[in-house]
Amino acid sequence: MATSVKICGVNSQEALSVALHAGADMVGFVFYEPSPRFIGLDTARQFARHCRDRAEVVALTVDAPDATLEAILRRVGPDYIQLHGQESPERVAEIQEKYGVSVIKALGVAEAADLALVEAYADADALLIDAKPPKGALLPGGNGVAFDWGLVRDFRPKKPWLLSGGLTAENVGEAIRASGARAVDVSSGVESAPGVKNPLRIAAFIAAARAGFAAVEPE
Repeated sequence: MATSVKICGVNSQEALSVALHAGADMVGFVFYEPSPRFIGLDTARQFARHCRDRAEVVALTVDAPDATLEAILRRVGPDYIQLHGQESPERVAEIQEKYGVSVIKALGVAEAADLALVEAYADADALLIDAKPPKGALLPGGNGVAFDWGLVRDFRPKKPWLLSGGLTAENVGEAIRASGARAVDVSSGVESAPGVKNPLRIAAFIAAARAGFAAVEPE
């Protein structure tokens, strides 16, 4: 199975350039206004043009209404819509059918029982397994917290999945080894402050993830 590295919450030209130059497979833009990583449609459209034939574009939304999704799809043209809110399996199917777009559904995990929800989202094109936000957190993701990666060691969904939550260049290799993930997603772990991407950390994370994947490749 091919490996993949996703840099999410990109909101500056410098961060985008570094992510693409370092070989990110996916770049995520956040369309959730309370997030410090929020990006406007015009900027996202410009950035998406730079990604063509270099990295897939992911538009992260949180319980977005149809009007918001339509505007993102029309003006940005992402490869995926990432649903990071409380969207139901029915809502996922509705978006796929109505807009003909691939959907990544984010699911929060804190204990093994949380993985039971995965079956309900079997029709999503991909899953993002993230840490559940801490109690009182204002954001559904990007909180810089991890969960027990061993919980997903034997995780074998029918669709591709990405590991997220508290990943950094320093721990992504161990996360890959412990979880068996073949795709990883990072946001706060490559920042110097909330919403401020650090170019050196982006490059280091991508390099560390590549090394982590290579270390567990069968001989």
